[in-house]
Amino acid sequence: MKNILSILLLLAVTVKISAQQAFNWQNYTDMKNVQSITSSGNGIWAATSGGAFFYNAVADSFKTLHKTDGLFGVSLSAVTVDKYGKVWFGSDDGSISVYNPVDNSVHVILDIYNSNYTSKQINQLSAVGDTIFASTAFGISLIDPVHLVFYDTYFKFGSFTSNISVNSVLKSGLIYVATSSGVAIQKNNATNLSAPESWNVYSTANSLPSNTINKLAFFNGSLLAATSSGLSQFNGTSWQPFAVPYSNLNVNDIIPVGDSLFILSNNIVSLYTNGILSNVYSSSFPINQLTYSISFGIVASGTNGIILIKNPSQFIFPNSPQVNQFPSLAVDNSGVLWSASGRDRTGQGFYKYDGKSWTNYNTANTSILPNNFYHVVFAEPDNSVYFGDWGFGFLKEKNNQFEYFSPATTGMNGIQGSTTNFLVISGFATDSRNNLWVLNYGGSDQKDLAMLTPDSVWYHFSIPAANGQYFEQNFNLVIDQYDTKWFSSYYPNQSGLYFFNENKTYDNPNDDISGYLTTNDGLNSNSINSVVVDRRGDVWIGTNVGVNIITNTGGIFSGGKSSLVISSVFSLRTQTINCIAVDPINQKWIGTNQGLILVNSDGSSLLAEYDSKNSPLLSDNIISLAIDPNSGTVYVGTDAGLTSFQTSAIKPVDSFSKLFVYPSPFVLSSGGGNKLTIDGLIKDSEIKILSISGKLINDFQSPGGRVAYWDGTDSNGNLVNTGVYLIVAFDQTGNSVTTSKVAVIRK
Repeated sequence: MKNILSILLLLAVTVKISAQQAFNWQNYTDMKNVQSITSSGNGIWAATSGGAFFYNAVADSFKTLHKTDGLFGVSLSAVTVDKYGKVWFGSDDGSISVYNPVDNSVHVILDIYNSNYTSKQINQLSAVGDTIFASTAFGISLIDPVHLVFYDTYFKFGSFTSNISVNSVLKSGLIYVATSSGVAIQKNNATNLSAPESWNVYSTANSLPSNTINKLAFFNGSLLAATSSGLSQFNGTSWQPFAVPYSNLNVNDIIPVGDSLFILSNNIVSLYTNGILSNVYSSSFPINQLTYSISFGIVASGTNGIILIKNPSQFIFPNSPQVNQFPSLAVDNSGVLWSASGRDRTGQGFYKYDGKSWTNYNTANTSILPNNFYHVVFAEPDNSVYFGDWGFGFLKEKNNQFEYFSPATTGMNGIQGSTTNFLVISGFATDSRNNLWVLNYGGSDQKDLAMLTPDSVWYHFSIPAANGQYFEQNFNLVIDQYDTKWFSSYYPNQSGLYFFNENKTYDNPNDDISGYLTTNDGLNSNSINSVVVDRRGDVWIGTNVGVNIITNTGGIFSGGKSSLVISSVFSLRTQTINCIAVDPINQKWIGTNQGLILVNSDGSSLLAEYDSKNSPLLSDNIISLAIDPNSGTVYVGTDAGLTSFQTSAIKPVDSFSKLFVYPSPFVLSSGGGNKLTIDGLIKDSEIKILSISGKLINDFQSPGGRVAYWDGTDSNGNLVNTGVYLIVAFDQTGNSVTTSKVAVIRK
């Protein structure tokens, strides 16, 4: 075999094949903030700020829907079910997604989304016979649920201003409209409802307590209006108070059930029956809406899920991250994703995803946590995970055991001027000796770096290049192959990039090397959002105006910062860079305010661009990135939730063992597009496709990782014939070889 390979190596021309960069997309969002609910069969559909879900009461199970399932909108504001069983979702951006449970298909309607209206939110969807009424920020749209087309829009009601916001619509013979300017009622026998004169309108001038009408309903034969200042009853010409205790209170919703009326106001659900008003439920969480179900009785939606109002009450929502906040991500060696939640009062603890479910950690369920303000996370090679706290030090997790490091136990000083030793930890990294380095946000003693040895000894370091200045807002700590520490600072008078190397003499500051880089040294900007070290040891710096690369980091030992070569990535020069991640084949995934960008190892080629319009990304504002090198999974944190996808950039094996080739048989059709996956490769493998007789059919080089692809063509680009083919993989010297075979069926 070696002789054959030697001949082939001389004759063959290496051809790279481009594999699909991203596939198997998934969305992960907090679904507790339920904006709208509707009862359907044996369950309840919920429209949330992070997608949709259906709770099946019989099976006690959930079905979730995201962008990856076909939904267009992310933040959903309305839901209804039509007479055909299709589920309609309206969103904040005006898009409407129609889900058919029969075949799991989703049809998207973008008429409102693509309109010129300034505000396009769908406030309510209601299904009445063969019409879907969409109450919007500019009026009412009527939609045919069979053909999914708009057939009318009403935006001018009587003397009300055009394009007022409609909160809800009631159809009971006539059409009754709850608006931000009062109540509009269709006139008897009026047919051209686009004409303003087809509507009677009522406001505070007609004794309504408020012009903001949240809901209309008929109760015991009378029309009721739930307003921002109480309940009102219509007598045919004017309005009068109903249920006096609600005077001047915001009534969010009303639901008539027989001779009873359920009322939602100030997060309290009350029951009005036979002139008696009683409270049935009070919530400490905001409540948005009510619905009634034969299976459940009265049900509410709010910021903590669906609320089954019974004794005891029950909060219902699918397993999900605690909140849609992902400021910092890390993947441990077991493939578990960890995420921080936020600094200061925005923090909600931290959470992990093991590939199947989310686990949320906060002060309510983890007693060792001093607060919930965890804003940065780091996974160490030994599978320890560290969480930086905003004010109380940091936390370590390993094997489900937690250890808290306080200012007292670390010897680190808090922010200058703090009376409580307010210690903000803003970065972690490990060096070649397995020392843990910890970055202090702004220590009052000017010792901004601390080091914890494997035998639990602490050392603390000042940065000579700081020139006695107090740092503020230190972030983005990384360590290169020379054990040089790099981090950014937003100190008002000394912002930029810092480097520090203690020369492995922890007690001797005399041989420390440090430097401070700014635009004067070649950086695009002193405003630095991300710093990473790639697989070649180059330092990549993401700024608010593009990316810089330092390629000779070892130069600091001979010439200091003046010897460093700082270049700029031309294709990214106008981008605000929020985060950078390096995959196993040294490609760079770059998060910006306009989406996600993939560039090759040196940044010279733009390989792919993804945003919320051309992919299932939940938002264009990319905040954080993390990569699992063992699976090729890329995690993307945005301001609207988390997205993941698979790539072919998987960490290569150390040595050949066995090739896994699939699918087998490999079916080829004239349209092409199929790819054979070749898994189990070492770094930069060479691959030969041979006929069973040993004839060279095609050859190419792997992308660099564990996986490569073959499109079923020969060296001339033609699809091969039906038959059995040998696959030979070897290193660049031809000394390490493994083989497999595949049956090809040509249609």
